Amino acid sequence: MQFESPFAAALNHLLDSEPWARERLLPFASEILELRAPPLPALRFAVTTDGRLAPGTEAAASLVITFGPGTLAAAMKGEDHLLRSIDVAGNARLASEVMFLVRHLRWDAEEDVSKFAGDAAAHRLVAMAKGVAAWHADAARRLAEGFFEYATEEKRLLVKRGELEGLAAAHARLRDGLERLEKRIDRLGA
Repeated sequence: MQFESPFAAALNHLLDSEPWARERLLPFASEILELRAPPLPALRFAVTTDGRLAPGTEAAASLVITFGPGTLAAAMKGEDHLLRSIDVAGNARLASEVMFLVRHLRWDAEEDVSKFAGDAAAHRLVAMAKGVAAWHADAARRLAEGFFEYATEEKRLLVKRGELEGLAAAHARLRDGLERLEKRIDRLGA
């Protein structure tokens, strides 16, 4: 089973809901976009003549976007951190359009849910889902903060920045003092 098909369907659903997004991809028809997130298999998509995405071919990729191991943690810190953790190689114009779409294309979950559950239920379900997602993000942030505090305060596995700077300054003073002492010894021996 190819993983590209469900992802292409989901991305096309987003593109279909916003015609302006498909129009932005039209100039890149037949170009191949490859998404990499090691150790997962790479996903390849071809831009179609109607501005949608189809499972890609084995042709050379016009644009390769690689998500590093720290991408998920960076995403929790915000969009700027996320974008800095992504490696982009290939067609710069296509990369610019894809990044624009990443920043501006949003899924209207409430609209999709309202098609089968009704408007009022959709509003409540989406609000509840957002609350659960926010709770998970808050729990992950608190867990990370707790681990950091434990590692720095309790077990001393990590060094605080201020302590490290103080140690570096003490090291510099010691190095300078040793150099002065060596010069004095050289003068006495000469």
